[in-house]
Amino acid sequence: MEIKPEIAERILKLEEKFRNSGQDMGSYLDGLLYDRYLSYWDYVSLDTLLSLQKTNTHFPDEKIFITYHQITELYFKLIIHEQKQIIARENLSVSFFTEKLTRINRYMRILIDSFDVMIKGMEREQFLKFRMALLPASGFQSAQFRMIEFYSTPMHNLVSADIRENFSEANSLEELYEEIYWKKGGIDLETGEKTLTLKQFEFRYTPRFLRIANEVKNKTIWHRYLGLNEEERNNKELIRALRTLDVNVNVNWLLMHMGAAYRYLSKNKETIKATGGTNWKQFLPPGFQKISFFPGIWSAEEHTEWGKQWVNHRFNTEKQTNEN
Repeated sequence: MEIKPEIAERILKLEEKFRNSGQDMGSYLDGLLYDRYLSYWDYVSLDTLLSLQKTNTHFPDEKIFITYHQITELYFKLIIHEQKQIIARENLSVSFFTEKLTRINRYMRILIDSFDVMIKGMEREQFLKFRMALLPASGFQSAQFRMIEFYSTPMHNLVSADIRENFSEANSLEELYEEIYWKKGGIDLETGEKTLTLKQFEFRYTPRFLRIANEVKNKTIWHRYLGLNEEERNNKELIRALRTLDVNVNVNWLLMHMGAAYRYLSKNKETIKATGGTNWKQFLPPGFQKISFFPGIWSAEEHTEWGKQWVNHRFNTEKQTNEN
């Protein structure tokens, strides 16, 4: 049988490729003969994926709860995938930077827009019962979300707002980590002691967090922006993408969680502890934390009013919806 010229050309290119890498092309061709065709279900490991939604109770809505959290973690993985590319890029261009930020914002928008699954997609009475079988696990323990923070900004920007002015990048990462804002969310409401949720989280992830912080020291997303020349730093699309990311992660995402917390954990002026005993009323409001990944692109007034307008609008809307 005659070999078509275009096929012969590809074979020659393959032969050159394998020869340059010291490999025998014939062995690889044998592998192609023996290999089976790839199916969609094998490619995405569908059976394994669909077996991971293992619930702890018989309540049907727990399936929604665990599935949504797993989907969220997959999107966090995609966000980190894009962040690492920005950080590792040797000759970082504005167009590359902006495109990666646009992708990250797209992932965050999908998560924010889909959070109605959590706010309105479960029966309150079911949630309040099955959540007791999940203790002390909590969404507070999402390590990937913390990694997103570490990749985005130097750790001193993550220090608790009330003492942040006392710290800078001159402090050691260990000192800064001890004062990181989210640890306050892991303090028991009644005793003032660290919850088991926080203790577990610190034990499991502190070494990894500090390793990441060391790896990206002076190379976070914020550092990469500051390393651009003046003309590049003033690019309007890039600034818009950075501002959008800051608001998406540090305002909108938190407020969606507050909407869910008010729906499920507040009733008749009574506040119910979050899973793991986390202090959600102190931990979630962006106006309390005033976390900004990219502080230099905001005015002093915007920092003072951080999240306030959106909070008031969103909270009033959600409150009216939940009461109805």
